[in-house]
Amino acid sequence: QVQLVESGGGLVQAGGSLRLSCAANAIIYNMNTMGWYRQAPGMQRELVASITSGAITNYADSVKGRFTISRDNAKKTVYLQMNSLKPDDTAVYYCNVAREEFFVSWGQGTQVTVSS
Repeated sequence: QVQLVESGGGLVQAGGSLRLSCAANAIIYNMNTMGWYRQAPGMQRELVASITSGAITNYADSVKGRFTISRDNAKKTVYLQMNSLKPDDTAVYYCNVAREEFFVSWGQGTQVTVSS
């Protein structure tokens, strides 16, 4: 029962850009605020951006001004546009609902590697 599928990661030099996509189950997408999370080696998973059903967005301080979260309701897909990437952005990126008590099964994530 696959509910979340992430894609779009890759290897990029510092200062470059990537666009991540998260295809979600329709019921999950419609009923929840969605978020992008990341987990770097040796670090705890953290929420970096979220977007409500009304398209209200929030960002972690570390990515404000560089990342943009958006959604396409027809495609039931959440995007994360990442610009001005830094080596500290290197992590596996995941999507899920933004409220921890409503988490569904995690997808495989997509690897983002930023070289210096």
